[in-house]
Amino acid sequence: MILLDELDKRILQQLQLDATLTNHALAERVHASAPTCLRRVRRLMDEGVIARQVAILAPDKVGAGLTAIVEITLDQQATEKLIEFEQTVAGETAVQQCYRVSPGPDFVLVIQVADMNAYHALAHRLFATQHNIRNVRSFFSVLRSKFETRIGLS
Repeated sequence: MILLDELDKRILQQLQLDATLTNHALAERVHASAPTCLRRVRRLMDEGVIARQVAILAPDKVGAGLTAIVEITLDQQATEKLIEFEQTVAGETAVQQCYRVSPGPDFVLVIQVADMNAYHALAHRLFATQHNIRNVRSFFSVLRSKFETRIGLS
């Protein structure tokens, strides 16, 4: 873990809200000089604290209106089998998140697709054709009441 001082935290909080801020605007918001702010942001990126800067899209506006949360249980849980499954789902753009979990299923996936037909095609490709999958349990979102990407910094 990297130690963050108060200025680092202020910078990160602002960037989590709006990563398109110019360095000058960011410096004003966090009450630092522009050169100091630029150095801090570069250091936070170099150290991997800022993993990447992206645009977050509205799924329904781009034709990806169905969210599925999927539990996967494998037949064999040897490390190489877990890694093999992770590599398989890593290649699927519809799989937004993949978590190895315990206890319960081996994995929980968050999937974003256009509709139920697209989900069925993905499920067939990812789950039905894999020999090491014992159980698949899918939940479909009927309403997204909260979606947040910010991490609270204290």
